[in-house]
Amino acid sequence: MNERTITACNIGPYPKSFFDPMPAVNVTYSDGTTEKLFTFYPDELSFSEREFIGKTRDQAMSLRHRKDVAYLQS
Repeated sequence: MNERTITACNIGPYPKSFFDPMPAVNVTYSDGTTEKLFTFYPDELSFSEREFIGKTRDQAMSLRHRKDVAYLQS
């Protein structure tokens, strides 16, 4: 059985003030479903849409985890 992969990604919107919500990573999968994967603090982490294309949900969440750990260890 093939696992669904991310075919499209949208990141944002980025906050304009301290009180605005944090940006979200929203994805569309190969089966047509969509999901908000997570939000993040843009002063700590950065992502590009192309990093998620072709990945499974688990791989995308692993990417977030690796970046988070790298930031915390810096």
